[in-house]
Amino acid sequence: MSFTPQLLNTDVEDDLRAAVRDLLGRRTAPSDLIAAYDGTPAPGIDGELAEMGVAGLLVPEDLGGAGAGAAVAGVVAEELGAACAATDFLTCAGIATATALAAGAGVLAETLASGKRSAALVVPFSVDPHGPVPTVPVVDGALSGTVRSVAGVIGTDVLLVPGSDGALYAVPASDTRIEPVSSLDMTRQVADVVLDGARGDVLTSDGAAAIRAGLLTGAALLAAEQAGVARWCVSTTVAYLKERRQFGRIVGGFQALKHRLAELYADAESASAAARSAVVTLAELGPEDPESVIAVAVAAAYCSDLAVRAAEEAVQLHGGIGMTWEAPVHLYLKRAKADQIGLGTAGRHRAALAGLIDLPA
Repeated sequence: MSFTPQLLNTDVEDDLRAAVRDLLGRRTAPSDLIAAYDGTPAPGIDGELAEMGVAGLLVPEDLGGAGAGAAVAGVVAEELGAACAATDFLTCAGIATATALAAGAGVLAETLASGKRSAALVVPFSVDPHGPVPTVPVVDGALSGTVRSVAGVIGTDVLLVPGSDGALYAVPASDTRIEPVSSLDMTRQVADVVLDGARGDVLTSDGAAAIRAGLLTGAALLAAEQAGVARWCVSTTVAYLKERRQFGRIVGGFQALKHRLAELYADAESASAAARSAVVTLAELGPEDPESVIAVAVAAAYCSDLAVRAAEEAVQLHGGIGMTWEAPVHLYLKRAKADQIGLGTAGRHRAALAGLIDLPA
């Protein structure tokens, strides 16, 4: 019998959503995010999120976390996407924490839950949970190599590095060289990580399984973030078209635009439902269950393209102002386009899904 996810939010999730939304409203100004493209780092809110317990949502209570699971984390991810916030929640509280837990690294997970340290998984941001995991060559216990386009490593403390011997290593970031590269989305920068004889602690000898668990969790949370991006684009565009006038009429009153927005709204709601299904299924069944893998693949494939389409529509329907730096709309298009290849493209997830459900090529 297949699992039926509960798509309605609980009262606890609604309260957390309100608290995160309030924090974002106070601390994430569009002008600050836009300044990131001129070389000024966007103000981080990870410390304040940690104080709210957000950093430990995936961590069990006996390790100092909230024990809330992926479903509650998905609520936070959706709000962060709606604010286009500059935060390491996805890479640290999501991917790295889930990887550490799957590796049995309870001490590291406990440290991450407290917010005292941060971590990132050293694989390219484009790597998906369905294929092989890229590794770094290991010679006599030392890691040497370069991993390109890694998200969440700038300013982090611990790097989780998959070795060519199959093990997963925890390497101090200070023992590596991190080289920032130009990113389409400067609110989530990527960097190249250079390891030259770096050594670390072995977290598990089966690194591939732990990494896949982390990437699957990350893909589910990224889908929730993309649903948040789409929701913001639709609601902001509707509000704008209620005020914008053309030829003496409110633009939002034109029937063609009403139909266009209605369709986009329905698709954005579908994206939220798909993302919710993924995080709830993952929370209830775990990353090893085929139902979880299927639910995440569906959400990742759908939300990825929908977020881009919603952002493109928002830019176009905002008219000339949508192309200017004064409006934050372009930030969401950049975030959506960058996320479109993050943790696997929509096509990659669809290809994996076909095999999971025995769909003929």
